[in-house]
Amino acid sequence: MTTQPEDMPPWFPLETKRLRLRPFRPEDRADVHAYGSDPMVSRFMVWGPNTEADTDFFLGKAIDAQDRWPRNDVSLAMELRATGQMVGSIRLWVVDADQRMAEIGYSLARPQWRKGLTLEAALAMMTAGFEVLGLHRIVATCDMRNRGSWGVMRKLGMRREGLLRRERMVKGAWRDTYLYALTEEEWAARE
Repeated sequence: MTTQPEDMPPWFPLETKRLRLRPFRPEDRADVHAYGSDPMVSRFMVWGPNTEADTDFFLGKAIDAQDRWPRNDVSLAMELRATGQMVGSIRLWVVDADQRMAEIGYSLARPQWRKGLTLEAALAMMTAGFEVLGLHRIVATCDMRNRGSWGVMRKLGMRREGLLRRERMVKGAWRDTYLYALTEEEWAARE
């Protein structure tokens, strides 16, 4: 990330109670394709459902990016510690280095929904963002119909800052987007 000293080692992989957030590997392809090609997983995303070629492009790009350090965009695989299965991805990227602001995003395989895994992964990424990288503000956006995603944002302590009406064209229709954010002061004051 551009907010860190160049000699700082990577701040990942990260471990939580149930997850290992780690760099992608070529052998993740089947798992990446399984969730990326699921129409329910991609329903509110700007991507998908993914074709085989889309999956190959995403995974290749993610793996190639891992050769650069430092970098301002980190995507990690979400792996279940108990089984080693890759079940999703999470990303933290600096959108304005001067203002120390980053954005977070995530995707999770449908069989793992409603188990708290996305919240667990996002808490680990936000901890790294605020406490290791020294970010001032982390934002997240989602389609306003994506209750699961904005539910995670609320549980993270993020506050809804606005609704961006007809903000972007997604899959042939204009999307209304919620914007959520959390500052370093709010992060430090949470219980």
